[in-house]
Amino acid sequence: MTTEARIPLSRERVLRAAVALADEHGLRAVTMRRLADELDAEAMSLYYHVAKKEDLLDGIVDVVAQEINEAVDRLEPGPDWRRTVRRRILAAREVFLRHRWAPALFETRSSTSLAVLKYYDALVGVMRDGGFSHDRIHHALHALGSRALGFSHEVFDPNAGASAEIPGDLAAQLPNLAGMLSEIAHDDPDSTLGWCDDQAEFEFGLDLILDGLDLLRDR
Repeated sequence: MTTEARIPLSRERVLRAAVALADEHGLRAVTMRRLADELDAEAMSLYYHVAKKEDLLDGIVDVVAQEINEAVDRLEPGPDWRRTVRRRILAAREVFLRHRWAPALFETRSSTSLAVLKYYDALVGVMRDGGFSHDRIHHALHALGSRALGFSHEVFDPNAGASAEIPGDLAAQLPNLAGMLSEIAHDDPDSTLGWCDDQAEFEFGLDLILDGLDLLRDR
C-alpha cells in the first residue's frame, strides 16, 4: 500500500493558495486558519513562510504584481509611446479583472512591492524613450494616479449593492447630480473593478490623459 506524498510548503505555494482563496471567496476569507485548511497543513506551520498576516498580504501583492509584469513583458514594444503605454496599462487591468479584490488591497499597503516598482520603472522607461523629460514623466504619473497600474481610485464608493440613485428628498437639493445619475448606467459588470470603474470609463479617462500628455510632449 502506498500513500501520496504531501507537497512541502513553501512561501510561493502559500501565497498562490492565498490568491486562489481570495479569487474564490474574497479577500476577507484569507485567514491563516482558512489558508492552512486549504493547504492541508497546521496553521502554525504557515508562520515559517509568512511572518504574520501583514506579511501574507504584502506577499499577495507581490504575486499579483509579478503576474502583471509577466503580462506586460509579453507585449511587443512599438514605436509609438502612447500606444505602448496604453497597451501596458490595459494588460495590467486585465490581471486585476481576474483578481477583482486586488485593487483595494494594493491601496492599503504601507510599503511598496519591488514588483510594483519594477512595473513603474518599465513604464518610466517607455515614456523616456518616447521623448518625455523626467519632469514631465513625474507629472504624468501623478496625473494617471492608480490608472497607471490599471484601475481607477473611486471618489464615491457606495456600499456593495447600494443604488447610486439619489433619493427623492435629496434630488431637489442636488438637481444636477440627480439628473446625471438618472441617465448613466454601467451595464458591463465583467469589465468593472468599482462603482464607476468599468472598462469604458477607465479607457475614457486614460485616453484623455494620454492625449493631453502627447500634446505636452510636442510643445
